[in-house]
Amino acid sequence: QVQLVESGGGLVEAGGSLRLSCTASRRTFNNFRMAWFRQAPGQEREFVASINWSGRNTNYARSVTGRCTISSDSAKNTVYLQINRLRPEDTAVYYCATGNIVDTSTQVSYWGQGTQVTVSS
Repeated sequence: QVQLVESGGGLVEAGGSLRLSCTASRRTFNNFRMAWFRQAPGQEREFVASINWSGRNTNYARSVTGRCTISSDSAKNTVYLQINRLRPEDTAVYYCATGNIVDTSTQVSYWGQGTQVTVSS
């Protein structure tokens, strides 16, 4: 069992930035990827970004490409999501996730509890 704990969410004005953190209780398998998803009220959970533990392979959703940077610190079992130029439509609960495949929410093996990000206009 792997526990994921997110932090860093909050209320921010449009145009601002946030850095979310996710720390795993233990190192996952080397072939597991770490990912961020988000879910806005009344909407499905959607993929935001993913990374492997070496940090060399990243993937981003089109909606955040150019505004988000995902990074990993394998020594701390922690991944980060830097979001810049925040928009009101970025308002959602952001979830950390891990699994062998994390392209969609149905493929994730473990989820964190989520952290709320609210962007005011």
